[in-house]
Amino acid sequence: MDKLEQYRQFVKQILTEHAQISTTTDTVKAELIFDSDRDRYQLAYVGWQGDKRVFGPVMHFDIEDGKIWIQYNGTEESVAERLVEMGVPTSDIVIGFHSAFKRQFTRYAVG
Repeated sequence: MDKLEQYRQFVKQILTEHAQISTTTDTVKAELIFDSDRDRYQLAYVGWQGDKRVFGPVMHFDIEDGKIWIQYNGTEESVAERLVEMGVPTSDIVIGFHSAFKRQFTRYAVG
């Protein structure tokens, strides 16, 4: 399996596991969005809680230029560390929700 396909599988695995453990109800669902053509991957909550609309991302990843970009992480898990445990080098992980200035102070890629 080539690196790109492996990264796709890792991201899908993380999102799928979080969707399975999420606390959804009959009216609010965890929705997995996988766009392998453009390498965009997201877990979102969608539905209604009483008369209040629930819609929002839980996690969002992109794969660009051979790197996994963590665009959003609304969980307590360090998904960057999880990716490292899965075998992704820190040089292939970008914390996209930090500015490029802040990224230089992390152990991960700047971009």
